[in-house]
Amino acid sequence: MELAVINQKGEDTGRKVQLSDEIFAIEPNDNAIYLDVKQYLANQRQGTHKSKERNEVAGSTKKIKKQKGTGGARAGSLKSPLFRGGGRVFGPKPRDYSFKLNKKVKQLARKSALSYKVKDNSLSVLENISFDAPKTKNYLALLNGLALSDKKTLLVLPEDNKNVYLSSRNLPKAKVVTVNDVNTYQLLNADHLVICEDSVSKLETILSK
Repeated sequence: MELAVINQKGEDTGRKVQLSDEIFAIEPNDNAIYLDVKQYLANQRQGTHKSKERNEVAGSTKKIKKQKGTGGARAGSLKSPLFRGGGRVFGPKPRDYSFKLNKKVKQLARKSALSYKVKDNSLSVLENISFDAPKTKNYLALLNGLALSDKKTLLVLPEDNKNVYLSSRNLPKAKVVTVNDVNTYQLLNADHLVICEDSVSKLETILSK
């Protein structure tokens, strides 16, 4: 499969890049995508939630009324979950939500996400870019040139580029990652995927290991 390489103004440069069918044209595996996205979102959770049970609530343990003869249900402590201000039954406790996922499954998920982008015509190959200084207007001009200013975009760089990253940081719909850090959630969350020319071969090398 071949895709034309475009410049920052969205014009065809005349060059084409070959995309591996084993990476960009597989039959997508929805279950692998589900597991990888689930793991990513689970890893974002702090897991510091906590509520107090009846033995942790501050309060008297004195029996609040006599056992019999009141006409109501028996009650022994103000810390009972039945009363306002009492402990909570089976409340949340601090826990780790992360779980293990095999490397092959994560690779399959990323390949599937990339294949979906190609099927939906939501993938572009951009010539390698670099900015002299971090300027938001430079990145906005890039998006306008690509006709993507109103869409959520993900730009995949071949290596760290501080100026490009900082230029995109103030734009809520724009995200920039390096080829080593891109994940399935980011691929699917973006309306349009823009891959730099040198990132293609690096991405294929990473996903073919």
